[in-house]
Order: sequence, then structure tokens, then C-alpha cells
Amino acid sequence: MRLFLCEKPSQAKDIAKVLGASRKGDGCWSGTDVCVTWCIGHLLETAPPDSYDARYKRWVLADLPIIPSQWKMLVKPKTASQYKAVKRLLGEARELVIATDADREGEMIARELVEHCRYRGPIQRLWLSALDDASIRKALARLRPGAETFSLYHSALGRSRADWLIGMNMSRLFTLLGRQSGYQGVLPVGRVQTPTLRLVVDRDRSIADFVPVPFWAIDVQLEHAGTVFNAQWRAPDDACDDQGRCLNQTLARQAAADMERAGMARACKVVTERVREAAPLPFDLGTLQELCSKKLGLGAQETLDIAQALYETHKLITYPRSDCGYLPVSQHNEAPGILAALQRADTGLAPLRDHLEPQRRSRAWNDAKVGAHHGIIPTAAAADPSRLPPKHKAVYTLIRARYLAQFLPNHEYDRTQADFDCAGHALRAVGKQIVEPGWRRALPEALTPAKGREAPPAQVLPPLREGQDCTVRGLQLKDLWTQPPKPFTEGDLIKAMKNVAKLVDDPRLKQKLKDTTGIGTEATRAGIIQGLLDRAYLVKQGKALSATPAAFSLIDAVPRAIADPGTTAIWEQALDMVQNGEMSLDEFVAKQSAWMSKQVQRCAGLQLTISGPAPAGGKGAPWKNKRRTAGKAKSTGTNSGTARKRKAAKKPA
Repeated sequence: MRLFLCEKPSQAKDIAKVLGASRKGDGCWSGTDVCVTWCIGHLLETAPPDSYDARYKRWVLADLPIIPSQWKMLVKPKTASQYKAVKRLLGEARELVIATDADREGEMIARELVEHCRYRGPIQRLWLSALDDASIRKALARLRPGAETFSLYHSALGRSRADWLIGMNMSRLFTLLGRQSGYQGVLPVGRVQTPTLRLVVDRDRSIADFVPVPFWAIDVQLEHAGTVFNAQWRAPDDACDDQGRCLNQTLARQAAADMERAGMARACKVVTERVREAAPLPFDLGTLQELCSKKLGLGAQETLDIAQALYETHKLITYPRSDCGYLPVSQHNEAPGILAALQRADTGLAPLRDHLEPQRRSRAWNDAKVGAHHGIIPTAAAADPSRLPPKHKAVYTLIRARYLAQFLPNHEYDRTQADFDCAGHALRAVGKQIVEPGWRRALPEALTPAKGREAPPAQVLPPLREGQDCTVRGLQLKDLWTQPPKPFTEGDLIKAMKNVAKLVDDPRLKQKLKDTTGIGTEATRAGIIQGLLDRAYLVKQGKALSATPAAFSLIDAVPRAIADPGTTAIWEQALDMVQNGEMSLDEFVAKQSAWMSKQVQRCAGLQLTISGPAPAGGKGAPWKNKRRTAGKAKSTGTNSGTARKRKAAKKPA
């Protein structure tokens, strides 16, 4: 019997349908010499400390660090019946096809069962990027040898064990140190959670410490050939800060008076250039979360949940937990069919029909840039978006628009920059004239770029040439103040986690992190942020995130290295090395254990000062290795050592 091991019941049902396995059995679907079963996420969990030694039930400083010599896995009680079914089927199978999600954690969900149940038969890998029938059939025809993806398992296992080591040991350590100072709450510390929390704490402090500085600007209304347009005063460099803002009020007032008296401005230089903008890449998950936060007001986890539903339930998009926006060249052959299906499903796309070029190959098609996953795009199983729930419709429309954009011309416009002299003072006017809307035709209103806080509005300038005079129709002297940094939104925080190198001060480390995966992964970042919200280390006011007093106390208490985003990003690079076969799993775990042991030794004698009430959920054991039964656990660096793929129940972690 050939056994397919899936991750979720819905996934198993989709694959079983294509395989003709229509008989419902005990935890499986069966057909002629084929069986499809599922895991419901992780059926096994990493054993807690007291499974290694009963004395670890009590929290004692002298017992730290806790480092297992042989790692143990336990069957999760809530899904024990499904585990028994899978174990029985593995015992009967002559061949196994791993059909869990095509990522590190999906590989781990299957491989930990293979090892625990001691299956020793041949293994193949089904690598799915979409769950519609056509995509499943295509993947079934291209099964991979199991050895090709085995390194993903070791990478995920390394992540899980590192999270366990840091979470279990450092959370116990700092909670015990907190108790010595009279703080009765739990101080959970995570490999990824704590550096993420520090990003918000640092941003909040920079906002609180910000001292506004006054500056002055002058907007001038000029007229030529019956057209009124706006120009901005350009103050001398020696009167400006590094962002070109004039800090000299006397100079600004004098310039305004001079220009008002002059009444005329002469064009000194007029330059027009044709600008051609290529279409933006299809979405990766992080970019989708950023845009949905900014334009739709959706949280990172909410965006992921919607994308997951569009993938699993509606079959409308490809695998959403992707860290790549590029597409494989081989997939370009499918474009005409997908475009036709999208247009059949939604008559609202009719205005694009004459502009779409199915043979156009944008920069998105690049095999060299595609890793385990490709950009998130619509499938040929298209549907009318109006039939979707409103939020699902909005997210699907964004994903579809990015794909359609790949088959439309470049967006082209003429940008004119005109410099003027007015009574010895410099003015500049910038105009934009759209020549070819191109791919912007596909964009819904939500994707229209927002104007910057201080950016002048787009305008069309009249025909100008050097030496022409324009009439000053009016001017406005603006008394302005510099603004503090903006609070993080969930989208901003996702972006900061991805681009952590920009936040690192050490130039050597910054260079090393230039191409890092950042903090966490595409699949785990939303869970990290949601965990911090659930534990009341972060609060949300509208779109803005802010840290609570308990968060400030925790970040001040832990050593800088533990909360340093650069440290976490280096670990992520090491996990990539494990995945690429450049470092063994044992070597990675040994280095993590040694680093963590040194931190325990250095911190054991600290005197903590903890202020503020214990956060919500702080009286429990948030680092206990719990894995949700509704979905697979993703490593987020939370104190449990595993992140939770949040489902509809949305219980607090």
C-alpha cells in the first residue's frame, strides 16, 4: 500500500479525491492500493524538562542550564487517536509519500513521525504549491526523492530545539531572578520573541525621547500661460538640517517677503525625463502583510489566516507562506490559462483585456531567484471575488492585481523638474505627466501609493523653457515642527523583522547580515507578534503597536545579547546553513547549548528591578511545549519553543 501523509484533513481530502481514494476509514481515505492520512499539525511534542528528570518540576536556579542529552518526543494527548491511526498505517505501508506543507515545518511534521514510528521504507516527497486539482495532478506527476528535502527537517528540528533551550532555561532564570526582587509574574524569554519585543520598546523610547525642532518652509503659487502650479523654496544648505529643512526663521521670513515683493520668478533650468516603472513583483507573505496592514488595516496574523483560507479552502491562490516574490520560468507557460480563467470569473476585468499580453515575461520570472517557494499568485481555479467575504475579497484582489501587472506594459510618465530664481531665492517645481498607465491599470484603489506626509501633490506643469518668467500668485510661509518616529504597525514590524540588518549598529555584523533572512521566517512572524499581543507585552491602539510597562522591564532585565536582533538573525543564518548541508544539526544544537549556558552563568547573579504588573497570562507556563491541534506548530522563538499556526479558534497562546 502506498501511503500519503498530509498535514491537515482538508489537504488529505483534496489529494484523496485526485487519487481516487474515496472510502473514508479510521483517520484516512483509502482506494485501490493507496491510502491518504493526515497529521492535524504536530502529533508529537518535545518533552518538557520534568520528562528528563522529575526534579525539574520545581524551578531552581542551581538546576540551570537544562540540556537534554537525548531529545524526547511525546504523543500529544488531544490527537492521540490520530497518532495511532498514522502509526498503524505506517506499519502497513510499503512506500510513503510525504504530502505535508512544502516548507521546513511541514517536513518536520512528517519526519518526526517517521522516526518515532520507526518507518524504514522508501520515501518520496509531494511538493505542492497550490491545492486545486490541476496543481495536485501536476505535483503527483513530479514526485521528488525523499532525500532531496530531508535537510529541511534538520533545519526545522534545529530551530525547535534552539527555541526550547532558550525558552525553557532563560524563562526560568529570569522568572526566578524576578521573584528574588519581589516580582511574582512570569518573565518569559524567547529566542525570537524577545528581540522582536525590543524593536518595539526601542521605537517607543525614541518616540518618548523625541524633542521636536521648529523649521520653516515656503510654498509659492506660480502662474504661466494661464496655469497655476506650486513650487517650493529651497533654502541654502548652511541654513538646513541633513534633510533639507530650514532651521532659520529669520532667513525664511526674509525670503518670503523678498519673493512677495518681486512678484516674478524666472525659470533657470527645466529638465524633463521619461520614467519607466516596471511592475512590482508578485507578493511574498511579508510584503502582503505589510500592504494589508497599511492599506486594509489587517493584522499580520489576520492576513495570514485569510491567505491560508484562500489557499486551502477556496483554492484561489498558491502556497501563501512564501518568502519569495519571483516565479519559475517553467510556470510562464501556464499564464494564458490563468489569465483566461481570471477574466471569465470576473467581468470587471474586461477593461484590461486589450492591454494584457500573456506572452510578456516580466522580471518576476527568474529561476535564479526562486527558492523552495515562489511568489503568491492566483490559480486557474478562479472565482468571482464578489462571492468571497469582504476581507478575503480585498486580499485576493491585491494578489490577483500583482499577477495581472506582470502582463501589462511598464508604467511611463514624464517627470519635469523646473528650477526658478525669485529675488535671488531658489524655487523648485516638479510635475508629472502620465504617458502610459501600464500595469497601474490593474491596481485596485487600495494599492494606489499614498503620498508622503510632507510630499507635494503630483501636478502637471505648463510648457516651460529656460528664461521664461512666471507670475507669483501667492505664497505661504509655513511654521512646522519635526515629527517623532511613527509607532510600529504590524506591517511595519514585519518589515523591520525582515530587514533587521538596517537596525544593527555594528558595521561588521551589518555586512554579515546583509542577505540574512532576518528575525523569524515568513511563516512565523505573524505568530510572534500575536503572541506578544496575547501576553500583553504589546497593545494595539488602532493600527499602532506599543509596549507595556512589563515589556520595558523585561527588555531592561535581559542581557543585550539575548534581546539583540542581530544575534537572532545570525542564528537564522546558521539554520540556513543546516538546511543547505553546510552545518550539521548536532553542531548547531551544541553551539546553541554552549551560548545559552554562558548566558545562564553570566546572568545568575543579576539583581533585577521589575516594574509594572505581570502581563496577562503571566501566571501560567507560556513556554510549556504546547502545539495546537488545529494546525502545525511554527517556530517563532516564543517561550514554548514553537509557534502556533493560529486557526479560527484564536485562543491566546
